Amino acid sequence: MSDSLATLAAPCSHAVEIKKSRFLAQAAPASSPEAAMAFVDSLRGNGGGHHCWAYRIGQAYRFNDDGEPSSSAGKPILAAIDGQGFNRAVVVVTRWFGGIKLGVGGLIRAYGGTATQCLQQAARQPIVHATRMALHCDFAQWSLLEGRIRDRDITIEKTTYGALAVEAILAVPSGQESDLTHLVANATQGRGRLAVLPGNCP
Repeated sequence: MSDSLATLAAPCSHAVEIKKSRFLAQAAPASSPEAAMAFVDSLRGNGGGHHCWAYRIGQAYRFNDDGEPSSSAGKPILAAIDGQGFNRAVVVVTRWFGGIKLGVGGLIRAYGGTATQCLQQAARQPIVHATRMALHCDFAQWSLLEGRIRDRDITIEKTTYGALAVEAILAVPSGQESDLTHLVANATQGRGRLAVLPGNCP
């Protein structure tokens, strides 16, 4: 799996018919395993006989054959996600059986191929590695800093307003940590505090 990965910019789908069986791949971005499973669960009521799926979120991954022969569906879908260089992504391939058995090899090609074709046409959004940092400053300093922080494509994940000060949790794109440190030091005349938090963004 490459270090240069992307997630999906938006959900997408792709349908094919193979020997009278219909296969529908539906893919979506997923920021967590819980979000991936919520997407899987949302598609269970569409009437297909098998809802096979896989997700990849950093080092976390799962796949499921949903009644198809072992490793004939979920694993090829995961291989498609990895092969197309996606992360933080979930793919569900639903099969409507058309009466002709495909065999294990045919199923592997059908599920993996449908997922691959779906992802090949998906709009990609590069994943920017980021460092999570906590910023502590007073209200006047925050009003000065907030706009400058956003101008640098730094994500403000959470802002907490205390009685005397503000604490903001920031996702800082890799390589911008030093620039942010200088910005905070200059804007607050050295009084603002910036600390790296555990659990950096993948």
